[in-house]
Amino acid sequence: MKALRNFLDKVKPNFEKDGKLKAFRSLFDGFETFLFVPNTVSKSGVHIHDSIDSKRVMSMVVIALIPALLFGMYNVGYQNYLAAGTLESASFFQIFFYGFLAVLPKIVVSYVVGLGIEFTVAQWKNEEIQEGFLVSGMLIPLIVPIECPIWIIAVATAFAVIFAKEVFGGTGYNIFNVALITRAFLFFSYPTKMSGDQVWVAKESIFGFGNDLANGTVDGYTGATALGQAATGSATLTDAVGSNLSISDMIFGLYPGSIGETSVIAIAIGAIILLVSGIANWRTMISVFVGGAVTAYVFNSIGSADNQVWNLCPCQHILLGGFCFGAVFMATDPVTSPRTNGGKYIFGFLIGFFAIVIRCMNPGYPEGMMLAILLMNVFAPLIDHCFKQRNINRRLNRVK
Repeated sequence: MKALRNFLDKVKPNFEKDGKLKAFRSLFDGFETFLFVPNTVSKSGVHIHDSIDSKRVMSMVVIALIPALLFGMYNVGYQNYLAAGTLESASFFQIFFYGFLAVLPKIVVSYVVGLGIEFTVAQWKNEEIQEGFLVSGMLIPLIVPIECPIWIIAVATAFAVIFAKEVFGGTGYNIFNVALITRAFLFFSYPTKMSGDQVWVAKESIFGFGNDLANGTVDGYTGATALGQAATGSATLTDAVGSNLSISDMIFGLYPGSIGETSVIAIAIGAIILLVSGIANWRTMISVFVGGAVTAYVFNSIGSADNQVWNLCPCQHILLGGFCFGAVFMATDPVTSPRTNGGKYIFGFLIGFFAIVIRCMNPGYPEGMMLAILLMNVFAPLIDHCFKQRNINRRLNRVK
């Protein structure tokens, strides 16, 4: 590390104001501060210095997302070989590598487009590169179906970064979660690519990892997600080949869905990392699950002969779709959620409440987590204001 530090110090003058590579100053600064904590300190006043800056926080969230990412890659390959009928003859390496090759381009496109815009804006404003997209760039590929075209992801990412982040002033000023705005753009602009139907298409074999789908025996497989099945009136939830989905299946996550949202175990590992490291707040996370469970119990108690989503038990509502993923990685976003402890309880509970209400009241949109979080992002400042004003009034009363 010392050699790397010496190398950066040696080339740094080239990126300064009068250096020959000054056009890339922001890029160099972002790379340097990603590798090393800046050693600049305040010269006056009272400050608390800590090695954990926002880049380290974002890096920890990315680490927490890795289990969901790796499982998502495996699940993509698993669903492909399962639909082809060749799952038993495929090795773990073949299954995972197929999913890896399918998911990797989406990650690359997300980061290239998003960070490209971030670098350009930072250089134009003559500011440091903002680090918020380190997390958003990983979240975006995980919340889209595997068959979503890469060019659509690129367009949606550019839209979200520009209109949901940069126009508000960049990281720390955006009122909406950038990754969810990307998904919302995809859902409303290209609904056929973001519907409840997942198409597990095997393209030409790559590096020899072919199967019946790739070799032409089958062109592809189309099936509805579990929530999509309930929304269309099915009383029985099944996987890609028609087998009944059990609670254990929902926990492990080997069924069709968005790339990073199916495995509750992988998401739980990420949640533990975030909570132990102190990055995410448990109040928001727990409140989302409580709000969702209570609301799902109410709908399940009422029941419906016409809408099977009402008849799902609270456990199914929480385990299926993007509920767990949203509760752990989206609702806890420190920028778009309340700062007050009391506000976090209200914020989380209402997210869980509205997610289930949207699912049950609108069968055409069985996945309600995205809209629930975006809706509550709008009200997060108001929730904080109410709690702050209440605290001010209490203090005034004590003075009187």
